Amino acid sequence: MRAQTPLDGWLGVDAVRDAQARARDLVRHTPVLTSRSLSDECGGTVLLKAENLQRTGSFKLRGALAKVDRIRAGAGVVAGSAGNHAQSLAYAARARGLACEVFMPLEAPVSKAAAVRGFGGTVHLGGASVDECIARARERAEETGAVFVHPFDDAEIVAGQGTLGLELLDDVPDLAMVVVPVGGGGLIGGVAGVIKAARPDVRIVGVQVQACSAYPASLAGGAPVEVAGKPTIADGIAIKRPGALTLPLVARWVDAFVAVEEDDVADAMVVLLERAKLVVEGGGAVGIAALRTGAVMPSAEGATVVVLSGGNVDAGVLAGIARRNETAQGRRMRLFTRVDDRPGGLAQLLARVADAGGNLVTVNHLREAVPLHVRETGVDLVLETRGEEHAMQIVAALAGAGYEVERFDGSGHVQRAAP
Repeated sequence: MRAQTPLDGWLGVDAVRDAQARARDLVRHTPVLTSRSLSDECGGTVLLKAENLQRTGSFKLRGALAKVDRIRAGAGVVAGSAGNHAQSLAYAARARGLACEVFMPLEAPVSKAAAVRGFGGTVHLGGASVDECIARARERAEETGAVFVHPFDDAEIVAGQGTLGLELLDDVPDLAMVVVPVGGGGLIGGVAGVIKAARPDVRIVGVQVQACSAYPASLAGGAPVEVAGKPTIADGIAIKRPGALTLPLVARWVDAFVAVEEDDVADAMVVLLERAKLVVEGGGAVGIAALRTGAVMPSAEGATVVVLSGGNVDAGVLAGIARRNETAQGRRMRLFTRVDDRPGGLAQLLARVADAGGNLVTVNHLREAVPLHVRETGVDLVLETRGEEHAMQIVAALAGAGYEVERFDGSGHVQRAAP
């Protein structure tokens, strides 16, 4: 038997084309969208590969189907995943007549677990990380005889993910750079292998989230290194250890790696929602975060394509991020002040707010845990405004009417305005 080489994770472009042909009935050729606003903001021509519009909501279907197609009829499959791989494997298994079990972290998004069940998969929730779930899935495969399907460290998975690279070569004639979210490395390994084989001049940049960025140390050491990792909004790419198959592919073909912060990822999600009308999860938005913060500079010539790798995000998380952004932009603000504890005191305050054009969202009386005169009551307000200038006008109007106002900016900072 031939000894395994460091690049056995790469089956070659022919294998990728074969995976593409076998998946035509299920995998969408997702669009590449223009973004004038992001191009103007970041400089250069920025295009968006909208893989969040893929069936199951992420690129993972490409690899899952490539793997499932190689499994004999009647066998079951089992996997550990934060959600996207689980959804895609369940979808692919149902399409090919296979049973599917997945192990997901206890804190996995509710919507992702529900989607797996909707596709006919059995979900086991438990464990604090994807790595723990992968270990449990391996044990289950040994117990039942089902085929374990790794989310990224598998040659067929990598070939399937590489089909995205074929689409970019077909759709973007002036392709100069591809910015790819990175978790375990299956997507960037497959995409980079395909693109570098045809266009070695195209620059490939990987982006991780700072809270769980395992590749820099692993690349420096030449072997997979596990990092501690922290909870992150980019849960889909929160992989603590690169794959033994994918790390050599990344080392060979990826030109640069960067990591981005949580707040910048959240901002990128809102920008994509507001400007591009695209719902993109944290792991899928890291490339936009890298461009907007200057961690990655777009190519001066040709097109820079940012891969939006997934769109599976709970509505509650998205709403919270949108509110946070509104606060940062001054379109939503929280104020605290004091009024006389007598009939009409609150009504007078709210009349001042209305006169200044503020839209009341919530109001709460606070009589405990704040310093108050015996004849005072605290009032906590959340208001909608037309922007930062209008927010400042409301604060000034209240201060001018004799109220001492404290404004909270959402980051723990307080601005005070005295009468």
